[in-house]
Amino acid sequence: MKARSQTQTLRSLGNAWPDISHTGIMTAYTLKDLWQLAERADTLPWHPFRPGIEIHRLYGDETGPSAAFLCYQPGAQVPLHTHTGYEHILVLSGSQRDDRGTYQAGTFIVNPPGSAHAVTSDDGCLVLIIWEKPVAI
Repeated sequence: MKARSQTQTLRSLGNAWPDISHTGIMTAYTLKDLWQLAERADTLPWHPFRPGIEIHRLYGDETGPSAAFLCYQPGAQVPLHTHTGYEHILVLSGSQRDDRGTYQAGTFIVNPPGSAHAVTSDDGCLVLIIWEKPVAI
């Protein structure tokens, strides 16, 4: 996947989602009405991430800190992976599960460095994910 510049990503998000505001190149931006994203997720430009999972990057790439929305189709999975830095996940709609449990919409998960898990979404879900560092699969 060709990396997009941070400015391109923010502009595309701002066009598709008018409630976002930002100033300059990644100095700050605001996502309003985040809980309503599931109702308009189809307005965002999605890109393939893993089988059954699409990504819309807010910033970053596969090499360092990044944030994105992930849209899981029912039954989609992320294989066992280890976190090299912190990973934060906010489930916005649907649910996902790992060996520690099932996480419904409204759940915030923090996976610390050194932790490992595989993720499945039985019914599909939309999540906001923030990585400190890439994962190791």
